[in-house]
Amino acid sequence: MSCCLLVPCVKAQQAPWASKDISISSHDRVYTADQTSNTISVIDPSEDKLLGVIRLGDPVPGALSPLYKGQLLVHGLGYSPDSKTLAVVSVGSNSVTLIDTATNKVKGVLYVGRSPHEAFFTPNGRELWVTVRGENYVSVIDPAQMKETRRVELANGPGMTMFGPDGKYAFVCSSFTPELAVIDVASHKIVKRIPQLSPFSPNIAIAPENDEVWITLKDVGKVQIYSAKPPFDRKAVLDTGPITNHVNFANNRNGKFAYVTIGGANEVKAFRRDTTPELVATIPVGELPHGIWPSGDGSRVYVALENGEHCVAIDTVTNKVIANIPIGQTTQALVYVPNAVPNGSGSENLMPLGVAANTARLHLESRGTALPNAQASVAVNSLGLLDLVQIAAKGLSPQAQYQVYLAESNKSPFGKLEPLAVLKTNPDGAGIVQAIGPLKVLGGSDSSAPSPRFLIVTDIKDSSQAVLRQGNSASLDH
Repeated sequence: MSCCLLVPCVKAQQAPWASKDISISSHDRVYTADQTSNTISVIDPSEDKLLGVIRLGDPVPGALSPLYKGQLLVHGLGYSPDSKTLAVVSVGSNSVTLIDTATNKVKGVLYVGRSPHEAFFTPNGRELWVTVRGENYVSVIDPAQMKETRRVELANGPGMTMFGPDGKYAFVCSSFTPELAVIDVASHKIVKRIPQLSPFSPNIAIAPENDEVWITLKDVGKVQIYSAKPPFDRKAVLDTGPITNHVNFANNRNGKFAYVTIGGANEVKAFRRDTTPELVATIPVGELPHGIWPSGDGSRVYVALENGEHCVAIDTVTNKVIANIPIGQTTQALVYVPNAVPNGSGSENLMPLGVAANTARLHLESRGTALPNAQASVAVNSLGLLDLVQIAAKGLSPQAQYQVYLAESNKSPFGKLEPLAVLKTNPDGAGIVQAIGPLKVLGGSDSSAPSPRFLIVTDIKDSSQAVLRQGNSASLDH
């Protein structure tokens, strides 16, 4: 009996170019952009194995030297339609690094405007569009000549560009202005400006059928859906959850689905794409999921865990995690590139994780009854002599400020307090903050330390009013 009589027959045709299904093989690669370790982690999805990293720079504090020449804050990823070139955006060094996927060798580095965020190729591969989020334009790059050819001016803070599979329109969400821009790719002219529900959209995806545009709204924990065809009407708004990060699509024999990473809830939500999107699965994945991308046949989606220093693979038929792979530190974007390595092992020019493999993971829990749902995941990433701690919190008061301390005790009155950072929350009561220092003393993770220290988060004006504290048990992984 034909499968079409039992379930819908849906071709995967994965975005961004609605290409034909390509079964998972050792020729494919998963890449993650590791912001703290300044690396690209390279994974063979046929074995769900880390092959090594492409080191684009040094970790902090060495990367802050005035004589430093490497890349800083490796953050965004895109790839060419022929799968031969990976484009890597480094926010701190205002750069785009082009890498040959077959050899892992850097082909060239271009420098653009202040704080670029993401870059992606047009469907014909002739242009690379880089959103310069610290300014107000998209930098259009000729990847063959490795130079900027024009700028498309937009509202302040363009976040990411994605193209419809037919190459006619580009859609650019904004991270500072509540506006989605639609651009005619051939003329580079804006054809429509559409309101976003909130100002902060970091991520955008176009369905492989070229019928829908999905954007994430990180500050309010929502996803907004538009038509990909004129007049580009708004179709739906989904309440997804705190720190809604990235979205992508996967089609399989069960239908057409969108997958959304919910950083504050440590989960991925799967929605069936129909006239009215339907939540069909909530998948626990680990600490602070961020980047997400489907395999070339839609059978899996891969997710980068920003505070978990791992990449997980999800089976899209069962919606279960089937693999967990170590990667670099504080990973942001992730892409799956089918047939990235047509021949050979593809392991040239890769290095081991090294110190980036040294990470401690902690959990902060609610203190008191005022904010009973407050909690936070914490990653303590080794930078050699120093460490970077990142705290991702949810369930706090909206648009509020809190003080993060190192404390002598995790119980009141907490003893001597050392201020680390100020945590600011979004309108949905979630927020992320970082601090750098000798922080392996947290929870006694450094046995040579004279005494352990603990993380607490308090009212900004009253350090005796703790809202989050480090629990007695901690998951430490070094």
